[in-house]
Amino acid sequence: MARQGLAARLYAGEANINIIGRRKLWFLIAAALVVVSIASISIQRFHLGIEFAGGTSFSVPATTSDGRTLTQGEVSDAVQRAIQSVDPGAEVGAAQEVGRAGQGKSFTVRATAMTAQQAEEAKTALVTDLKVSAEEVSDDQVSAAWGGQVTRQALLGLVIFLIIVMIYLVVRFEWRMAVAAVASLLLDLVVTAGVYSLVGFEVTPSTVIGFLTILGYALYDVVVVFDKVQENTRGITAGSTRTYSEAANLAVNQTLMRSLNTGLVALLPVGGLLFIGAGLLGAGTLKDLGLVLFVGMGFGVIASIMFAAPVLTLLKDREPKIKAHTARVLARRASVRSGDVAPRGERTGRDANVSESDEVAPALASAAPRPGSRPTAKRNTNNRGGRTGGAGNRPSGGTKRR
Repeated sequence: MARQGLAARLYAGEANINIIGRRKLWFLIAAALVVVSIASISIQRFHLGIEFAGGTSFSVPATTSDGRTLTQGEVSDAVQRAIQSVDPGAEVGAAQEVGRAGQGKSFTVRATAMTAQQAEEAKTALVTDLKVSAEEVSDDQVSAAWGGQVTRQALLGLVIFLIIVMIYLVVRFEWRMAVAAVASLLLDLVVTAGVYSLVGFEVTPSTVIGFLTILGYALYDVVVVFDKVQENTRGITAGSTRTYSEAANLAVNQTLMRSLNTGLVALLPVGGLLFIGAGLLGAGTLKDLGLVLFVGMGFGVIASIMFAAPVLTLLKDREPKIKAHTARVLARRASVRSGDVAPRGERTGRDANVSESDEVAPALASAAPRPGSRPTAKRNTNNRGGRTGGAGNRPSGGTKRR
């Protein structure tokens, strides 16, 4: 028989990738990622968009009146000169390209907050400097109060979501699984925020929407893994062949391909949104949402496998009942090894499916009848097949009783 591939062995739970056994390594990697993310957020900070920081936004066409094409740097420098001509303390923020060449391409440049009169004067100076049509240059005043309201509502939604998730997981599974799932979720959010800070994209309403979206996706993958863990560990303390961590590791192996396939299918359209939509097609307004979804969904799959399940086993191994069960399993294995017999938990292939009753000594196994079999009786060789005392032994000349 041809040897099965890795995918098939993962589906069957036969690959036996030791994920839970390396949980200390995963915890160290997770701690390093958290430290880097927090350091990036503290030092690099987030580049707040105009919706959150407030300010004035100028929209300038990419083509001048005489047909010359402007670059993003030229437009940004021209806006800088225009706003400083009316307010020496004003500064230019991020510049963004919108649209494609030949299809109404323009640049959006954000600056510090200005009064309506200052913005109108800056727009006039900008038209003169770049020689663009005045009708195609516009300004927009945005207050920081709207961004603050969005931030408060998003944080409130996050807190309510986490409370509902904790209640659901405690009712559906147990409190240890709830703690592990929320820890994995928070790790996903912190790492995604750190990557966003390192890249330097502006925080916009699309960014907030992206963060709220990855909450549900990351939770879905954790629930899939934990459901299989619960199935494999149900009644595990009644046996003595497998520890809780080993059963959880088997569950992670059995759901590994499902998690990877689901994550890959989800990342394909998000990657198209980020790299094709924002990169090639110039839809700059999509990159904020695309980056959050791409990083959050991708790392959410990894965290559900490499972090959530190990955290769960760490909590369960501290439970007295599980701790006593683990000690019993290890003691049994040590006693079996001393007899040069491999325990069931360490067998591979077809031998791994042998039950504990099959490990009885051969002499006892041969002496014991099979379950459900009837006891055998000696045959009466004087009769040709009739049962003793039965109808087959009735005299042929007997008369029927009336």
